[in-house]
Amino acid sequence: MAHTQAVAPPRIRSRSAGMSGFVRAATPYLFLAPFLILFVCFLIVPLLFALDLSIYKDTMVGGRRLVYGQNYAKVFADPKFWDGILLLIRFAAMQIPVMLGLALMLALILDSGMVWAKSFFRIAFFIPYAVPAVIAALIWGYLYGPAFGPFTQLADYLGLPRPNFLSASAMLPSIANVATWEYTGYNMIIYFAALQAIPQDLEEVSAISGVNAWKYAIYVKLPMIYPAILITVIFSIIGSLQLFNEPYLFRSLNPSVINTHFTPNIYAYNLAFTDQQFNYSAAVSFVLGGVVAVISYIFMLVAGRRGEKR
Repeated sequence: MAHTQAVAPPRIRSRSAGMSGFVRAATPYLFLAPFLILFVCFLIVPLLFALDLSIYKDTMVGGRRLVYGQNYAKVFADPKFWDGILLLIRFAAMQIPVMLGLALMLALILDSGMVWAKSFFRIAFFIPYAVPAVIAALIWGYLYGPAFGPFTQLADYLGLPRPNFLSASAMLPSIANVATWEYTGYNMIIYFAALQAIPQDLEEVSAISGVNAWKYAIYVKLPMIYPAILITVIFSIIGSLQLFNEPYLFRSLNPSVINTHFTPNIYAYNLAFTDQQFNYSAAVSFVLGGVVAVISYIFMLVAGRRGEKR
């Protein structure tokens, strides 16, 4: 009897310890479960479905048949797809330096201590990012309107020629202006947070050494926030290559300039929902994803090597 009483408590403790250990091990997965379920349902499953579509071809005579990589080979030989890629490269080269340059300048000004009401200005610059892209495109479409926009009305009032922001030569800069207005504040917040993480001791030492604010910003601040700059450039490249909302909504204002293959995403959209070519549209989408991945990797490789040299 005494032996039983001595052995029983350790068994009870071991069971409770095992149960508590299982609960601790399972807790992270319980918290991650909602995200994982949504991630699988709304990303992995649609990707697998699109991949399955891309290797088939629907015909009126033979029905659906397996063609393996024929759709992908067709995309690589499709001039409409590559015209859209080249246009987006031009768009990125035009828009990204201006947007990130403005974001960096605003972040440096806010971090310099020369501005009062920093919180107000941070919110004011960030508000355009909170506006949905569709709403932003509609707002700027109204402002650009050649017959009813305020710029046109102002030109008529002053007796000046009406500006045509939606002409063939001005369409890409006009879209770039919308994207810059939307995302400058977002990138500014990233830069400002990185600048705030720089130790104040460095600024004090620089001031004692006679280094002015301009040189301190160029030779100390910018190198220390290099990782943040790299991240914003990568995100901007990816976003530029996926351009869709602004040109799609501007198309109704000037359909002769923004055609059905203006960007690869617009091309894939029209193939699927206008021409009913779902298989080829899926292949276009996957090739676009591959192009985005390759360009992003090349940039990261080049930027990483430059970072090592620094």
